[in-house]
Amino acid sequence: MQQAKQLLSRLDPEVLSYAKGVGTPLLIMAALAMVVLPLPPTLLDILFTFNISLGLVVLLVTVYTRKPLDFAIFPTVILVATILRLTLNIASTRVILLEGHNGPDAAGKVVEAFGEVVIGGNYAVGIVVFAILVIINLMVVTSGAARISEVTARFTLDAMPGKQMAIDADLNAGFIDQDQARKRRQEIGDEADFYGSMDGANKFVKGDAMAGLVIIAINIIGGLVIGILQHDLTFMNAVQIYTMLTIGDGLVAQIPGLLLSIGTAIIVTRQNKDSDMGGQIAEQFSNFKVLVVASAIMFIMGIVPGMPHIAFLTLSALIGGAAYYLYRQANPKEGTVVEPRKTDVVPGNEVAPVKEISWDDVHPVDTIGLEVGYRLIPLVDKTQGGELLNRIKGVRKKLSQELGFLIPAVHIRDNLDLEPNTYRVTMMGVTSGESELRHDNELAINPGQVFGTVKGIATKDPAFGLEAVWIAKGQREHAQTLGYTVVDAATVVATHLSQILTNNAAQLLGHEEVQNLLDMLAKSSPKLVDALVPETMQLTVVVKVLQNLLHEGVPIRDMRTIVQTLVDYGGKSQDVDVLTAACRVALKRLIIQEVAGSAAEVPVITFAPELEQMLHQSMQSGGSDGSGIEPGLAERIQQSLASAAQNQELAGEPAVLLTSGILRSVMARFVKYSIPGLRVLSYQEIPDNKQIRIVSVVGQSN
Repeated sequence: MQQAKQLLSRLDPEVLSYAKGVGTPLLIMAALAMVVLPLPPTLLDILFTFNISLGLVVLLVTVYTRKPLDFAIFPTVILVATILRLTLNIASTRVILLEGHNGPDAAGKVVEAFGEVVIGGNYAVGIVVFAILVIINLMVVTSGAARISEVTARFTLDAMPGKQMAIDADLNAGFIDQDQARKRRQEIGDEADFYGSMDGANKFVKGDAMAGLVIIAINIIGGLVIGILQHDLTFMNAVQIYTMLTIGDGLVAQIPGLLLSIGTAIIVTRQNKDSDMGGQIAEQFSNFKVLVVASAIMFIMGIVPGMPHIAFLTLSALIGGAAYYLYRQANPKEGTVVEPRKTDVVPGNEVAPVKEISWDDVHPVDTIGLEVGYRLIPLVDKTQGGELLNRIKGVRKKLSQELGFLIPAVHIRDNLDLEPNTYRVTMMGVTSGESELRHDNELAINPGQVFGTVKGIATKDPAFGLEAVWIAKGQREHAQTLGYTVVDAATVVATHLSQILTNNAAQLLGHEEVQNLLDMLAKSSPKLVDALVPETMQLTVVVKVLQNLLHEGVPIRDMRTIVQTLVDYGGKSQDVDVLTAACRVALKRLIIQEVAGSAAEVPVITFAPELEQMLHQSMQSGGSDGSGIEPGLAERIQQSLASAAQNQELAGEPAVLLTSGILRSVMARFVKYSIPGLRVLSYQEIPDNKQIRIVSVVGQSN
């Protein structure tokens, strides 16, 4: 034995891998060979036994598989097992018709055993048992599994867009990284492929059951003809011999077929959860109240005169014992004495002396705060399974990487002044967002196109204002099949917080953060930083420029380019708007990448020359803040820009307004809050390697 292990250890891993992969091809080739080559009864016994073992193994694998996708090869297994069973039917039919006149063991001991032992040697009973077996397989198990496979495959395909959007939302919110998103997308594709294959594989199982009926009829009729005409058997002897052999052969084939049908039904009715079937049954049958009622009903039936008392009362006792066990599991510490809290009044009515207030009682405002009502405390309590803390950490990490500076910590506390299900996001002590949650439900968001409605409480997504519905957790799969994007309560809060921080990033950047950025840059470019502060400009001016960039949606990750630009232009002007515009031109490649990605062509919205000239004149007469624009004209411009931006959004393209450098800052402030998705660029901010494509001209006469 030791020598054999040493020999196997010396084998090339590629040879072992190849050896593992030849089993299935050899099995298929052997099955096809059985169609044309006669088999001895002994070999038939071995193959029939192997067929039964295969069906049993497949059934047990479906029971103990934790998730349906863990057995993704199942449709192929169904095909291989069906081919093996049908070729065995052909081989056994040949032996029965050629050698059946020699006795009941002509087709092997397995067929004889099923004909003699299983049905007691009575061919009439055998026909009835076989018919019932086929009816159960064909009309009950296979038919139900086929319908479930068809519906599941259709719903899985319909739900793919919603699931993809949910992955994109989690990726954008920072809850998952690129690798996790790629893995989840792969799981969605595998799930669609699996249920689509199962829908087709059920046709194999159904066709196999129908073929069993046809084969048994052919065997009986053919056996009677051959036995009477060729072997001079009497009609009754021929009926007795060939019917027994045919029924035995049919049972040997149909029992593995029934096992495979049951396995197919189990795998398509399983929920896609990480638990085997036994674990799911134990989890979902763990309500002791149900068992108490069932035990009481069985007890009442057991004491009714004329009923089998022992059977009913014994089962009632077993169910009652199971209910008691589940009750004790759910209430392990009943009667525990609650310790008084430290804040409770101590015996003797002793009162602690009142402490004089000091500057320690004056707390500075939180840079970022999150206040929750008392019913939302489980969301932030890790001991109760709260996931919000990890989600917020993911949001901070993602935004820090995207914007280019460290997002401050979020101070979370409960607020009894809030409604129980309400949360509030504050920045510098000022409320920036507030909404109501149902932490035990999930939010189904309408992304713009759904295929039905779900029952729940109508609301709006707090981050983007989309139509949404609070639904029970059990409705998640149904809502996704209708096209909704379904997220849990923690994700709703984290996404809302991410949106608020992104829109107000400029408020989060102060002198300390800018100094830290300069210190980091000084490690690689010390001369550049020394040339900027305080030689060229004060730190305050640098802070204002960086805040302007963040306010206009420009990340400050490329600090080297920003500082180089400020050094170059700082000697000419200390005007913050001029320096901001210069930095934007220097960062134009980054800005275009944020807006339009890597596309060679940038779709843009422009002003008609007459309108742009009119706006220039308004600025000259009314100031650079745009206050000189006539109100009616401003309203018409806003409506036209909103319509053009909406058309770009529907077309799946970025909405970009391209204008002159003089108008850019004014129009950027003009549309920032009224048309959030519209980015305003100047002509100088288009890189040389990018082409522009005008998609809309505002103010052009027809």
